[in-house]
Amino acid sequence: MTLKPLEGFQHFATHHCVTGSMRHIYAYNDHDISEDMLLGIGAGVSFSYWHFKGQTPFMGGRGGFRPPYMEEVAGQRTGVVVQQHTTSSARRAERTLLEMLEAGQPVMIQCDMGFLPYFDFGDTDYHFGWHIVVVCGYDAESRQVLIADRDGVYPVSMDVLAKARGSKYKPFPPMHKWYTFDFSNKRQPTADEVREAIADQTQAMLEPPISNVGVKGIRKAAKSALKWPEQMDEDELRFTLFNSFIFIDATGGTGGGIFRYMFSRFLREATVITGDTRLNQSADAFQHIGDRWQEVAEIFKQGWEADDPAAVLPETTVPLIEIANLEEAAWTRLRGLVRG
Repeated sequence: MTLKPLEGFQHFATHHCVTGSMRHIYAYNDHDISEDMLLGIGAGVSFSYWHFKGQTPFMGGRGGFRPPYMEEVAGQRTGVVVQQHTTSSARRAERTLLEMLEAGQPVMIQCDMGFLPYFDFGDTDYHFGWHIVVVCGYDAESRQVLIADRDGVYPVSMDVLAKARGSKYKPFPPMHKWYTFDFSNKRQPTADEVREAIADQTQAMLEPPISNVGVKGIRKAAKSALKWPEQMDEDELRFTLFNSFIFIDATGGTGGGIFRYMFSRFLREATVITGDTRLNQSADAFQHIGDRWQEVAEIFKQGWEADDPAAVLPETTVPLIEIANLEEAAWTRLRGLVRG
């Protein structure tokens, strides 16, 4: 046998691992939905800042990490039943994967990108267990699979894949997760569903249940960043700056601007679906906000590479507070549009 994708599987260059993987599965099943639409219709844009005891700080622009999950919501609004499955058994996970491939379906799975051989993190022992990819081919003779990721298709041995799927690294151990999709009632999202998705995201950003999330979370991150040098040693601080850069910048799978560029493009598609041209102005606003987030990402990158990483942190406070104000205004305007 030779290692090749399932017949009819097409790889796309994508921005975000989850929506990009969904895009691959959707396209294979003849359901043409853009990656930006899947993110927005799934209410996938938010902000959160976390600093758990014993772990380095984390900030991210994704939402939908709690039930109902973004993947499932995007499915509901596009007529697709999306289900998540986990197991503690590596053997069961592998058996199910091969059965699905044998049945002619590529498989969307969760894994730790730190174990995937095509990533190069230099000397950093980097691990992130909420990385989503699509397994799109298998060769039994060599025991290798083909993995479709954001920028290409890569061969990976089954043994290495098992390590990536069974990683125990916190805060996001993959637990051998895989997804199933039922496209029996697939359809395009309606105008009402688009407005509902926008409203869901405005709610999360403007009225979050806790201060770590939404606009409040951005303001909390601005203040908390100044305390990082007191809370960790230099190596941990460098890692935190690297991680913060990664999860804002496009290299980390956000599409750039901590998902704000993708959300801007979603709003332009939403304009066409709803017929509400005012959404184009909001799209412009989030494009600008994405630019501001990129400025902050560059500061974090400079700190990660600097002789004194702590020296850059005061430079992040004012931009982050300004971004919080811009986001509050932009989300408030959006809420008025979809309510009206």
